[in-house]
Amino acid sequence: MSESFFSLEARDDGVALLTLNRPERMNTMTPAFFPALRDAVQRLDAEGRTRVLLIQSSGKHFSAGMALDVFAGGMAILDTSSARRRLAFQDGLRQLMRCFDVLEQARFPVVAAIQGACVGGALDLAAACDIRVCSADAFFTVQEIHIGMAADLGVLQRLPKIVPPGVAREMAYTGDRLCADRALAAGLVNAVLPDAAALQAHALVLAQSIAAKSPLAVAGSKAAIHYAVDHPTADALQQMTLLQSAIFDIDEMARAIAAWQAKSAAEFDPLAPVAPV
Repeated sequence: MSESFFSLEARDDGVALLTLNRPERMNTMTPAFFPALRDAVQRLDAEGRTRVLLIQSSGKHFSAGMALDVFAGGMAILDTSSARRRLAFQDGLRQLMRCFDVLEQARFPVVAAIQGACVGGALDLAAACDIRVCSADAFFTVQEIHIGMAADLGVLQRLPKIVPPGVAREMAYTGDRLCADRALAAGLVNAVLPDAAALQAHALVLAQSIAAKSPLAVAGSKAAIHYAVDHPTADALQQMTLLQSAIFDIDEMARAIAAWQAKSAAEFDPLAPVAPV
């Protein structure tokens, strides 16, 4: 399966590979990229067979974010010349935001493998993923401040929950690059690999490790962590009682325990597909 901005491969091991494939344009994004990504992720989620989504890129850079010519192109969504247009602007912007929200809302975890530049909208995308790993040449930038705007697709809301707030503020206010080593120290990435090849190999092994676990337990764990980030512990514990009562499956556990004891791979059923409304 392929889109104009990325290729998408659903593997037999439960890992789906989404590869940004416009290296000649530094994998920059245009308005059409956002619904294409949203629809692809929602389709994978609805089908139920994907256990992990791995987002990676072709070429030297992960992505340089939104293509600058988008802002100079006179798009209708950017018109804020009247109260009515400003109201429409709000609705249009929220629709763009939702295209990255789906990464958090998907039942499967999302891993981002980042090489080279991860700036602007690409950092918004990466911040919405569950886990990020990068190559030694990677750098992360809140690019929007350099062009006179505040970042508006989620990075300012998600980044302070990933890295220390002071680091997030420094990035947002200065637009300075966060290099790979500092990103690791700040907790933005989980690992730094020597080069792009090592990065993609590591990311795939990580994704396969997650995909080998019970997809029901992984989906429940993701839902619990996502809720806990924005709620007090007492509320999150109450949510966990309801969540666990919904996903607790003694047969699934028996299968997992038997495989663990035998040091073999367990066979788990995929998640149930989501029927279209």
